[in-house]
Amino acid sequence: MSSPTDHKDRRVRSLLDTTHYDILYSLPDDHPLAVALRTYVLALSLALGPALLPFVTSPKARINGLARLKNVLKREFAFAGFAFAMTVGVGCGAAIRHVWNTACEPSDVNIRCEDTNLALCLAKVRRWLSSVKYVHRTFISNFISSALAITLLHSRRPNYRPTVERAEIPLLPHISESSALHKSLSLGPRPPPTLDLTLLILVRALDFIVQATLGRIARFDELDPKRTPEQKEKRRRLLHSRLDALVFWMSSARIMWCFFYQPERLPRSYNKWIMTLANIDPRILATLRALRSGDWSYRLHYSTQPDLVSSLSRDLGYPSIWGDYALLPAYGGPQADEAWKLMGVTTRKGLGGIPCELVHGSVTGGSCTANAVIRGVQAFAEALALYTPVHFLPIILTRPQTLLHLPKFASTVLSLLRSASFLSAFVSSIWLSVCLTRTLVLARLFPAVSHDFWDGPLGCTFVGSLVCGASIWIEQGRRRGEIALYVLPRAIRACLPEKWLKGGSTTFRYAEWLAFVLSLSTLLSAAIHQPDSLRGLSRWILTFVMKWPKTGLRKRELQENSRPDAPVEPPPMHRATP
Repeated sequence: MSSPTDHKDRRVRSLLDTTHYDILYSLPDDHPLAVALRTYVLALSLALGPALLPFVTSPKARINGLARLKNVLKREFAFAGFAFAMTVGVGCGAAIRHVWNTACEPSDVNIRCEDTNLALCLAKVRRWLSSVKYVHRTFISNFISSALAITLLHSRRPNYRPTVERAEIPLLPHISESSALHKSLSLGPRPPPTLDLTLLILVRALDFIVQATLGRIARFDELDPKRTPEQKEKRRRLLHSRLDALVFWMSSARIMWCFFYQPERLPRSYNKWIMTLANIDPRILATLRALRSGDWSYRLHYSTQPDLVSSLSRDLGYPSIWGDYALLPAYGGPQADEAWKLMGVTTRKGLGGIPCELVHGSVTGGSCTANAVIRGVQAFAEALALYTPVHFLPIILTRPQTLLHLPKFASTVLSLLRSASFLSAFVSSIWLSVCLTRTLVLARLFPAVSHDFWDGPLGCTFVGSLVCGASIWIEQGRRRGEIALYVLPRAIRACLPEKWLKGGSTTFRYAEWLAFVLSLSTLLSAAIHQPDSLRGLSRWILTFVMKWPKTGLRKRELQENSRPDAPVEPPPMHRATP
């Protein structure tokens, strides 16, 4: 039998736990402390997730794992870490706004001040603070907190690559240090560490401005008596879809062109992901870049790397002479046929340039159609593995019971197949466009045009970069916008001057500071005053951080306690002690 002391200890612990539990949930959803807590938890999870993932997936990352893990945790939990800086950027803005609004509220308490001048000054300050509109108070508060956040992020030590890294880059077989491929891999100083974050927030802020503008246009359309409400809604959706498709098309064209010729303009992880999805031999990319720089020429039979394509031909099991720059014909026609006859190539009658067997690599032989189909199937399989968690994980975490309903499950599977088909069409359309340009159609129609052009930066790769963006129409309308907002920051980064990317310009540093502050303060203000103009990921995150409703265990507990048949228990403080 338990003693009275044990009952008392349990009662005290229950009282403390309940009080702590109720204090957290008694705060309003927009209370600065609640906003700061949600921001820190979300930002810390977003920072630690990608940082700790290599320790699980990569054996190399586990070498000296404890020391590396300690450095990661020390970096992310520091005052200049991402989580604390974003908490300052969001939570301080909410605190300043809360104090400002509280100071402007009428109060029955009269504060007496013996100094008349000080009293008049305080009264003027209060009148001025009260005269500022509520929306302006929000923006000013968020502007101050955003400036503090980017200042904290910039206080971290700059992350530059050492100059000796160029010599540490492993060379591929038959590739010397002076080759175009090695030059493309030898990157200089890294961009500023906050550049990608700034571009991400900037794009989301610009999207809010566009959506707010389109909303005003839609309100004007509602006054038009000539159109029915269904026609107005259809027109609005069509305008959004076309705008999202245009943004994605422009962004993807720039990104793919940079992937072929200027990979240093793209984030390393993003460039690596495209390289894996494209499944193209690095020596083909090196040849394309050498054609653009003039280090390779069909017309002049010149190359700074004589064995660049010949080594690829040998590795694929073909004669090395197929990649000999001195024998490859530059133009189509009868002279090209004679050259191919001497080299033993039977698939490029009337054409010049590198044989398609080498361009396709180990995927297929000389059939361009089979190459595009196989590439599309491979991309579809990889896209299924990529998009399955994206489509099913949110449902499993929030409402798993809906998957038991056949219509909902079928709709989710259909969305998954559409997303995978989009990525598959994106990859296969590039390869098909390349082959249509240099082999199947254009090069045959104009044999007098040199393959320095067809294989150059304005030839097959340029056509492929322009065509691939049309695959976005396969995706659902609401996902087109999110995908466009995903690729747009990378496209903007690819358009920035090279000296800006290297991070040595003071002007660029201040420009990035201003862009971050204005963009973040705009988004935080929009979450309070115009949340309907936000969409996708930005709307979900800002709703969670700024106005998260009290859901989950506490809400279910309150609902259960409010049932008529629920047992009524006295509060812990009023329970009788044994």
